[in-house]
Amino acid sequence: MPTTVAYGDHPSQTVHLWDPEGGAGGPSPVAVLLHGGWWRDGFGAGLMDPLARDLAAAGWTVWNVEYRRTGGDGGGWPQTLDDVGRALEFLAGAAAREPGRHDLSRVVSVGHSAGGHLALLNALDVGTPVTAVVALAPITDLERCARAGLGEGAVGPFLGPDPCEGLYSESSPVLRVPLGLPQLVVHGDADQRVPVEHSRDYVAAARAAGDGVDYREVAGADHFAVIDPAHAAWRQVRDHLSERR
Repeated sequence: MPTTVAYGDHPSQTVHLWDPEGGAGGPSPVAVLLHGGWWRDGFGAGLMDPLARDLAAAGWTVWNVEYRRTGGDGGGWPQTLDDVGRALEFLAGAAAREPGRHDLSRVVSVGHSAGGHLALLNALDVGTPVTAVVALAPITDLERCARAGLGEGAVGPFLGPDPCEGLYSESSPVLRVPLGLPQLVVHGDADQRVPVEHSRDYVAAARAAGDGVDYREVAGADHFAVIDPAHAAWRQVRDHLSERR
């Protein structure tokens, strides 16, 4: 079972820490998990527990990050993204004080949906300990999502009621490339929440900007298949991560 640590004073500024099973064989790589839910406070880090359990069993240390979300939780732009950066800075500092336990040269951020959005943007933070990103059905273009009303209008509460063009640009990974880190993007072509075309366009833009992006499109997979440890979509991610162990 995980232990929980606080990286701030707000009740949602916490991380669930999963130790790798076995505990032997030298420093373990680190997986940072960022859950989805359209940034809303109706969803929490528990969404990623199945993946955390799977990765811990495979020898990873897991940092499953909670953050302030929209609704009554005090989240929104930019405080939600700031929480991710603050959590990773705190954890990297703690890990550095325990030499031989964590391999901070192998820190992979794994984000789903809104968590994928946060993982991609956090990669731009010069202080992040993250060395690679895995984005699972990520939100990459907030203006496009807002125009389509995706997430039942989730972009409005996140950015505010009347975002300007500059705010859309600042908060949209597709407009912030290159990120400068290797990326794996996985998206199901039957995704009913974030259309697969969003990832196709993001990958094209990132590659054109010079980023190294491995793209896997999974036939028949919906929005949640990519976080199901039993699904072929996640097995592709696990195969990719095993190459980084």
